Amino acid sequence: MPRPYGGGMFKPTAIAVFALLVTACAQQSAGVVPAGSNASPLVAAQTMRDFAAPAKEFSILKMLKKQVVIGSTIDPKLHQLNPYGLTIAPETAGAFQAGDLVVCNFNAKSNVQGTGYTIVALHPTPGSTPTLVSDSKILRGCDALALGPTDDIWAADFSADDNPVLSPAGSVEVDIKGKPFDRPWGQVYAQPASGTPAFYESNAGNGTIVRINLGNSFTYDVIAKGFAVNHGKPGGIFGPSGLTYDPSVDTLYIVDGTNDTVVAFKDVSTIPAGGIVVGKDGTSFSGPSAGDARAVFSGKPLDGPISAALLANGNVVVGNTGNPSGQNIMVELSPSGKVMDVRNVDKGASGALFGIVATGTTAADSKVYFNDDNDNNLQVLER
Repeated sequence: MPRPYGGGMFKPTAIAVFALLVTACAQQSAGVVPAGSNASPLVAAQTMRDFAAPAKEFSILKMLKKQVVIGSTIDPKLHQLNPYGLTIAPETAGAFQAGDLVVCNFNAKSNVQGTGYTIVALHPTPGSTPTLVSDSKILRGCDALALGPTDDIWAADFSADDNPVLSPAGSVEVDIKGKPFDRPWGQVYAQPASGTPAFYESNAGNGTIVRINLGNSFTYDVIAKGFAVNHGKPGGIFGPSGLTYDPSVDTLYIVDGTNDTVVAFKDVSTIPAGGIVVGKDGTSFSGPSAGDARAVFSGKPLDGPISAALLANGNVVVGNTGNPSGQNIMVELSPSGKVMDVRNVDKGASGALFGIVATGTTAADSKVYFNDDNDNNLQVLER
């Protein structure tokens, strides 16, 4: 039976949002996929990839020589800061223009970790100023964002311990909380080339990955458990995060800063509830779908990664937070697990790199946007 949220049925406004979402998803072509948290919004030029036969490997990050500030992420009303979640608006709706960068702040003006609850939008051009989209306290400790194809906002909130859905104008439609959610720490929208769209959410409380099945009411499949968590307080949290989806091969990437791993689940849309159990080392797997899981990379140069994004050639760029002072490192990995490039994007205090998203269909037009918590701004790497 579909599970009504919070012991009741959805509001009519929410039903309309989800009906539009599913309809839009069904009509999408496989070549253009809206951006979720950390997902490239344009993948038309990507070639098909699989675990056994990667395409010719090359680095996109190496080609992005320029580093440019887009604008401040501090919201204009409450002056909240410490930007974590980052995604891209696929459509013009509500507060967004298509292509806008959408950010949520983890800290309130006091700069106390995990007390922030504002979402802002910036145009993807240097000199942009943030527009306040929402300041609902239901977003407290917002750490990851994903937008559906009609710009509905899904937010993973560590401190509030919920996963609300907001309209493109920023009003709360549904507040998803309770089991199976446990300190949400990652969020991504996934539209496979063929099949049903879904959102995926990860939990820093219990190390699980949840598929949220869409419809007039939600159902939830806990497709994986056993990811390492450190039960850290805000400011020192590690667990499964940086959810990144490659629609060309229906593959979900998960990073974990507890044990410095990147894991891939292929054919993720068909993994059933209870499908994968991650071993204590973070690189071994059991369960009925263990064959769909593999460790992409483990160990240095990864150091406390939290965020990640998919590049146009299928590589994944991962953001470290645990390097020594003066080191805020991005690591580019190929699908086969080869380190393609390492880039220090901020020589200030470590732990500044949260929220990464990539755009582009080829190496020539690729860009990598990222939140810089040292400067409370949004920056881009480009050619």
